Amino acid sequence: MLRNREIQILLLIMSSISLTAIVAAAFISSIAAVFVTILSILLIGSSLLFMRWRYRELEKLSVYLREISNGNDSLDVRDNQEGELSILKNDIYKVTLMLSEHRLLLHRDKLQLTDAISDISHQLKTPLTSMKVMAELLSSPDLPPAKRTEFTHHIRIQLERIDWLVSSLLKLSKMDAKTIQFKKDRIPVKNLIQKALEPVMIPMDIKEQTVFIAGDDDVAFAGDFNWTVEAVINILKNGVEHTHEGGAITITFSENTLFTEIVIADNGKGIPKEDLPYIFKRFYKGKNAGEGSIGIGLAMAHSIIASQNGVLDVTSESGKGTQFRIKFYKQVI
Repeated sequence: MLRNREIQILLLIMSSISLTAIVAAAFISSIAAVFVTILSILLIGSSLLFMRWRYRELEKLSVYLREISNGNDSLDVRDNQEGELSILKNDIYKVTLMLSEHRLLLHRDKLQLTDAISDISHQLKTPLTSMKVMAELLSSPDLPPAKRTEFTHHIRIQLERIDWLVSSLLKLSKMDAKTIQFKKDRIPVKNLIQKALEPVMIPMDIKEQTVFIAGDDDVAFAGDFNWTVEAVINILKNGVEHTHEGGAITITFSENTLFTEIVIADNGKGIPKEDLPYIFKRFYKGKNAGEGSIGIGLAMAHSIIASQNGVLDVTSESGKGTQFRIKFYKQVI
């Protein structure tokens, strides 16, 4: 402690003042000089004791901070007293809690990233393995032309699947990083539905499915047209895939003072009750998932809608159909 330059200067000043006071008191009387000397010793001694106590407290804080840097967040340095040191201790404790929360978030994000990489690897491994086998077969000179055409077609399908997967994952990662600036244009829901139906009309015709649309032409909401179309397409694809041949998909939309609502319902096989809590989770595939399902379409739809002050809910009954309900709120809730 005495090696500290600040304390050395303080002791020098106090000693100088005390010595001056003693000399001045000596001119008055010897008793006054003795009295001033005793007071000076007591003053300097009490100051040294006080500084020693503060040094011990600062040393405790130093040890506490080293423990925090080593990952020990369980220590509580607060003493609930008045004074600058107590305020400093409380502030350090608050920072400790913040660091602990950030550490937990980083750990959770790390686990999610590990799971995502594992899921992506699994999703890419299957089509890549399939293409590798077919490529080896295509190199055979004895392969019939019909088989060669079939294998080439399958390779093209697998490449399209990989391209869609990578594109979807990039979009999701951008939404997670909040780097996408969603527009706030006025979107007529009727135009949105017509645009979203275009990619699914051929699959619906093949399965002889019908679509019913009901809603006023002036129903609208504020959002990003292209991104919202993509979300609705993914929901419609899910409905087409899980609705039997000759089935029907009903789309209704309405508006009130609080929100604009779009309801997409089908009369298909429905979603099992145990799958409902997880259908918006990435790479989750329920019991009724198709063979080529990746489990990312509904997750993307959920992220797009949530990023535009919207809510996506689902209700379903096995064997009777599924209903997706989209609400775009006009004010932040």
